[in-house]
Amino acid sequence: MKVYVEKNNSLRVKIIDLCGMTCTFCHNEGTPVVVDNLDRKAGEWTAEGKSGRVSIYTATNGVRFLPGMVIPDEEFTHSLNLLRDSLGLNELHLTGGEPTLHPQLTEIIQTARAYGFKVCMTSNGENGERVLSNCVKAGLDRVNFSIFGTTAEELAQVQHEKFRNQQLAERKINALRQSIRVAISNGIKVNANIVVPDYSHAPRVRRLLEEYSSKLSVRLLNSLEKGQSSIDAIYRILDDLKAIPIARYVTAGVSGCRTAYQLPSGRIIYFKQIRPVRLPKTCANCRFNNDTDCQEGYYGVRLYRNRNGGYLIGICIRRMDLCMPVENFVISHYRDEIVDFCQMEYDQLTKNPGGNEYDD
Repeated sequence: MKVYVEKNNSLRVKIIDLCGMTCTFCHNEGTPVVVDNLDRKAGEWTAEGKSGRVSIYTATNGVRFLPGMVIPDEEFTHSLNLLRDSLGLNELHLTGGEPTLHPQLTEIIQTARAYGFKVCMTSNGENGERVLSNCVKAGLDRVNFSIFGTTAEELAQVQHEKFRNQQLAERKINALRQSIRVAISNGIKVNANIVVPDYSHAPRVRRLLEEYSSKLSVRLLNSLEKGQSSIDAIYRILDDLKAIPIARYVTAGVSGCRTAYQLPSGRIIYFKQIRPVRLPKTCANCRFNNDTDCQEGYYGVRLYRNRNGGYLIGICIRRMDLCMPVENFVISHYRDEIVDFCQMEYDQLTKNPGGNEYDD
């Protein structure tokens, strides 16, 4: 099987904290839910408040700030330029909250494109029908839809108990379907990310494949919480579908990796996994550096706007105490370690891309 290796070139940026979902497993990019913590101080954040939304790592990750809404102004572009030049980045990945709720989403996309970035976005689809056409005109390259359920019943099961309402879930599912159709009709790349905790979720995968054309790229993600049992379930589903692995795509310097499988129809489906990647110095003595607590590995840097002013770089959502101003980061040993590690791993993987953990 052919293995393709590329250097990490993507920057995740949390552009807004608002979200219309109350998913019980949300990490919210490592930051507290703003609406539940406006009257609290750092060190007193609640991981779950009246809104029903959660940020699962807030109680233990040392976060010291509330995130603010990104504004496409000179301060934002200054941060983008610094990070582009110091890390060799050329892709901006918009996250939230839910990015499509940002009132200046198209302006953010236009600004990033003007400074040399491709722009992609992760969305739950709740507002895409209204904004995606304009986002595409502004230069959006790709959207990843996070699909937590393919039916109202499935979606309601992973929402806060106060919001497990069948009618509400049905509206959300219909909004997602419309958002996917709008994205596909506008000709951009469209991915559907679906977490598979166990084999009972196999019908969700089949429904996705049956409901949408091959223009929707389906990506199966294993549940970090469920561990090996989730991975085994995905392999079983792929076997049921008579899927054959044809290529693996590895991003050097971060934990992302995906394997492409071809179905008998010729359609491609992907299995996206987390590699056990750690930064050699920063992660070495981290208290979370074990198979249970370090669920994401080193996933790449994230950009945040501090509600009190200024932009911050985050290195890990489990270690938000490491967040620092962008200006400090680009001259820090953390930046040097990240750049050196990315090059080192790229060199290793391209010399022997089919060896070690990548053998088939």
